[in-house]
Amino acid sequence: TPLLFYIHGGGWTNGDRSSVNGLLKPCLEAGISVVSVEYRYIKDATEDKVVPPVKGPMLDCARALQLCRSKAKEWNLDKQRIGATGGSAGACSSLWLAFHPDLADAQSTDPVARESTRLWCAAVLGAQTSLDPKELKEWTPNSRYGGHAFGFMPDPTDNKTRDTQFAAFLEHRAEVLPWIKEYSPYELVSKDDPAVGLYFPTVPNLGKDEKDATHSANFGVKLKEHCDAVGVACELVYPGAPEVKHAKEIDFIKAKRRTLVH
Repeated sequence: TPLLFYIHGGGWTNGDRSSVNGLLKPCLEAGISVVSVEYRYIKDATEDKVVPPVKGPMLDCARALQLCRSKAKEWNLDKQRIGATGGSAGACSSLWLAFHPDLADAQSTDPVARESTRLWCAAVLGAQTSLDPKELKEWTPNSRYGGHAFGFMPDPTDNKTRDTQFAAFLEHRAEVLPWIKEYSPYELVSKDDPAVGLYFPTVPNLGKDEKDATHSANFGVKLKEHCDAVGVACELVYPGAPEVKHAKEIDFIKAKRRTLVH
């Protein structure tokens, strides 16, 4: 069977694999198997001295994907047809996997590490498509997300801690730019990447403050523009969006289940 690989949201700071429950029944009825994974939070990666902290959850998800492929025969999976999904930070991680070059190590003595981390497709909800503070401010001026991924943690003594945290992130952007280029999905898009579906609950409002800047459809507009320019198939869905082919993430996944065409 094809496999839906689910990564939960929660800003890489909370949440767990149980949030996949709403996808289990429709996937299984469509002949799609489901795996829901957990990973180290930012605080766990920080305690493990992982630098930058977001490397912890990202690589944990990649390793879980490799483990699934290593179990393909035992679990009756088609290891080529693995699509990812998730919301918020889980969506960001899914897109990171979709766009990142293959992390397989063909020379490794570890059979799991020899497996591919490439995806067949991804359909995500409320994704942070960029972790670059400069882009975030340009797209949505009141954005305050992403600094924790690179070690800019909130100050518990500051009542406006998110503003302070993001200001430090923006000020030190040049210093962490190599990390941004490695872990921001927008930076990784290349023409050989799989098709992605981007789903948002509100309409775009580019260049203006948003009520929920962290999950703004502005993220989707800018990634779609980039994907279109590069030549990667990208479907953007929000209330009133034009030319919607698949109304929900599950519709996108089900439409892809019998094909390897990107």
